[in-house]
Amino acid sequence: MKKRRIKKNSIIVLIFVVVVIVFGITYTINTINYHKTYDYKLKKIGYNDNEVETIEKLSDKSKNYILTLEYNKDIISLLNEKYFIEDNLKDYIDYYLNNDSDSTDTVAIVNVGANKDWYTDTKKTDLSKGHLMLTNKFNSLDESYNSNDMVKISNQYSYGDNQMVTEETYNAFIEMFKAAKTEGLTLIVNSSYRSFEDQEETYDYYKSTRGEKEADKIAARAGFSEHQTGMAVDIQTYGSTGATFEEFDEFKWLSENAYKYGFIMRYPKGKEYLTGYEYESWHYRYVGVDVATYIHDNNITFDEYYAYFVEKD
Repeated sequence: MKKRRIKKNSIIVLIFVVVVIVFGITYTINTINYHKTYDYKLKKIGYNDNEVETIEKLSDKSKNYILTLEYNKDIISLLNEKYFIEDNLKDYIDYYLNNDSDSTDTVAIVNVGANKDWYTDTKKTDLSKGHLMLTNKFNSLDESYNSNDMVKISNQYSYGDNQMVTEETYNAFIEMFKAAKTEGLTLIVNSSYRSFEDQEETYDYYKSTRGEKEADKIAARAGFSEHQTGMAVDIQTYGSTGATFEEFDEFKWLSENAYKYGFIMRYPKGKEYLTGYEYESWHYRYVGVDVATYIHDNNITFDEYYAYFVEKD
């Protein structure tokens, strides 16, 4: 009876030892595996649970990049920005760390390419985007580009006999013209389509009279002008000039209503660091009602919209 009890106790001890060993092995394996996780690695360099949760939404490539850096709470601010694009993560961080810019401006600047010098790293405008094609200091049109649906603007709506825009832009402008007219206001197209050669002449004039640096602030280089797309119009009214247009009621009306007809002010005040051009109260671009409404309501530039909603897709 005593021997049987001893044997029974030995079995219990053996089972206990086995359980302890199994538990120890399992714990060790789980610990080793956990130490391989991003959760552990990110917390080890200082990120808290909420910050880790935000970072975990990124691809492994982006998470591995963040792990090469020291802890920085500002990275989370960048990740939480409305127009954050993951492919730009490294450029966001590089720009943010080396410039006096908040996270919102950093994301906007990098998205539109303004963290680089103007007219560097350029590419051809994606013509497949139709009325949402982007032509700016990083996207250019071929010398021979000319939209195949250009129409002449009636003298009723313009100065001069050779004003032209795309048919879609023209129809939208006529609607906008009529709407303004019901309030006693007159919108006149002062400049519209310009060929590559026309723009070259315009730019060279400013360059020769003001120097390249100043010319680049107020005029596009040939091939980089929105006017060549046939979807941009410079608008004035009776008695106004480009410099004085914002003093007229027509400008105020456009500021409040242009988006309803698919037009945006292309180079708004305070956004020069994103567009690369000085403020132009008279320069409007057709982008369609839906896009114009979004740009108006969210106070962003077309460059920002394109980077996030058009090019990213």
